[in-house]
Amino acid sequence: MLQSVQYSLDVIQDEARELVKKGLVSRSQPIYTLCQFIPPRDWVCVECELERCDFLLRDRIADLMGPETWEND
Repeated sequence: MLQSVQYSLDVIQDEARELVKKGLVSRSQPIYTLCQFIPPRDWVCVECELERCDFLLRDRIADLMGPETWEND
């Protein structure tokens, strides 16, 4: 039997950060854009976790990522 990946909010946020870093999505796009990069069988779990954490699929990816920290050069 295939096991689905467990998608905690931390994992979803890390995935979003990585996709933004690679330039595959932008911070201004809605969260539902991430469904293109998550297997369909797992997307339901992602939606449930986002809902549990009070995120809407129309919220921006930047909202999901939260504040970024920058190191001084």
